[in-house]
Amino acid sequence: MNFEISHKTLYRYSSPVVQSQHLIHMSPRAAPFQTVKRHSLLVEPAPAIRAQTHDNFGNVVITLEIEALHKELVLQARSTVETARRDLARLDHGAPWDDLDAHLARAKNELDIGVIQHRCPSRLTTPSLEIADYAAQSFAPGRPVLDGAMDLTRRIYTDFKFDSTATDISTPISEVLAKRRGVCQDFAHLSLAMLRAHRIPARYVSGYILTHPPPGQPRLCGADASHAWISVWSPEQGWVDFDPTNGIAANDEHIIVAHGRDYDDVSPISGVLIGGGEHDVDVGVDVAPV
Repeated sequence: MNFEISHKTLYRYSSPVVQSQHLIHMSPRAAPFQTVKRHSLLVEPAPAIRAQTHDNFGNVVITLEIEALHKELVLQARSTVETARRDLARLDHGAPWDDLDAHLARAKNELDIGVIQHRCPSRLTTPSLEIADYAAQSFAPGRPVLDGAMDLTRRIYTDFKFDSTATDISTPISEVLAKRRGVCQDFAHLSLAMLRAHRIPARYVSGYILTHPPPGQPRLCGADASHAWISVWSPEQGWVDFDPTNGIAANDEHIIVAHGRDYDDVSPISGVLIGGGEHDVDVGVDVAPV
């Protein structure tokens, strides 16, 4: 599938910003099943310094330093991405989740640290006993790790309700578990905490998903949103993506931007500024199949 993606973010400040520095994760990354054909990022006001590099997870990162006095900041990312159908083997075969310790111990001289580091809780994915207990229902002894991950994905989809008013960026995952409500970011963090409580390597994935309008209604431009899901590692298949918000294994309608330990690692826009006072932010995303 081919997609045209537009992601516009507008910040309005109550008082002028004198100077600001930003880290931007808005560039889709290349993958075996994803090709980035074109990407551009328009920034207004124009930055005095702009540089592109890669972070420790291999994500494209753009750094900006803006020295012009401003009360509005606009970032407009446009991308053309081609995705391919992922040929997933049967998820109910492969290494048992409770054999991963032994497997990683045997392969420690050959294994990338990128797998090991994703077994550890992060600031936003620290598990509790209740979180570990909920996950344990999907991971009986000897169950293949990807089969358990798929079962956990479906259970979260069934037991939890998508509710954009129930949480915000500061809501802890323990509250998400108690309320059984949240958004894609909450469900991704909760899934990661559950998997890492059982020492299963799993990472946070940010990106976009193609949304389908109700039957008989047209697509609304700008009505899409950024999306988040997870990726789970197995010795046989490597990283396999699961979407707990939708209860499915991610495939060619998911477009990857970045992955890391949690949202902190891949926030679309972060940074520091001098001045500005209070601010409002408007975000518009459009994911259109070509």
